[in-house]
Amino acid sequence: MREHLLLPGPVGPIETVIETPQGSPAGLALIAHPHPLHGGTMDNKVVTTLARAALTAGLVAVRSNFRGVGQSAGVHDHGLGECDDLAALTQIIGARYPELDWTLLGFSFGAYVQQQLSLRLPVGQGLKQVILVAPAVTLRPFGIVNGPATILQGDQDEIIPLASVRAYAQTQGLNLVIIPNAGHFFHGKLLDLRAQVSVQLAER
Repeated sequence: MREHLLLPGPVGPIETVIETPQGSPAGLALIAHPHPLHGGTMDNKVVTTLARAALTAGLVAVRSNFRGVGQSAGVHDHGLGECDDLAALTQIIGARYPELDWTLLGFSFGAYVQQQLSLRLPVGQGLKQVILVAPAVTLRPFGIVNGPATILQGDQDEIIPLASVRAYAQTQGLNLVIIPNAGHFFHGKLLDLRAQVSVQLAER
């Protein structure tokens, strides 16, 4: 089932798509899109690939537009307000499924927002794992990730160098999975990305 909703957020409506798998869901997945000032939306191909992987794994897949994108209210807030909005979604949607934990997935700028959000959710009673895809570590002040976390990174990323991502992963003790011959937007490598996401979801 697919729902296209305007859910209440701190500064107004948050345009949100909720997709529910067949049968009883095994968990909740919240997917965050890349930078809104550079064309990022919840319909980005990487974002929808992450949603497909989550659905296939039996998770409720939730994606939303950040502030000022589509029908979402507000203006770009450099990750701060965006984190507040996603936190509001975890409360609203989590209330539907109080027994299920969240997996946070974010792409590029969205990975930064999810890293921040992870610090607000309790591991084991709200947060299951975090998957950061091509995290924009050279553009944003990434810090500690709360809970089990994995980075998926293309070795040909033309925007965020692999060396910088590897250094961040080592500093924070995060699992790093490298996808060969993949650039930042995973052109021609979306199936490889989906397969790696599926592996991570299955292992947790």
